[in-house]
Amino acid sequence: MPVHRFSPDSLMQPVPYHHVAVATGSRQVHVSGQIARTADGAPVAPDDLAGQVAQALRNTHTGLESAGAGFGDVVRLTFYVTRWSPDKIEAFMAGVHDVADELGLPTPLPPASLIGVDHLFEPDVLVEVEATAVLD
Repeated sequence: MPVHRFSPDSLMQPVPYHHVAVATGSRQVHVSGQIARTADGAPVAPDDLAGQVAQALRNTHTGLESAGAGFGDVVRLTFYVTRWSPDKIEAFMAGVHDVADELGLPTPLPPASLIGVDHLFEPDVLVEVEATAVLD
């Protein structure tokens, strides 16, 4: 496997992601920010953070698959969430857990960042997900 994920004991534990990913491979896959929209642009799960996280991850998976990759190849995830506050973590993680088996999301997740933002490009968009993967 070209990706090895781990968390050194000297870093904060437990977290729902690995702190470090080491990848070897000659091909990188970068999936742009994916949101909770269908292929025709229709919004999915308006006003539902868990539902939007799940759909954005599904769309990220589609992008990865189109390049011959999957979440097992991912070395980095970045989540942007509008009007973030710590009380939203339960809904956020529910969205992740809802699709983990369906999409083959590793547990813990690859190294990840969750960044709170005021707003994204449309008022109904609550979350955006970017992914970087490495393939042989």
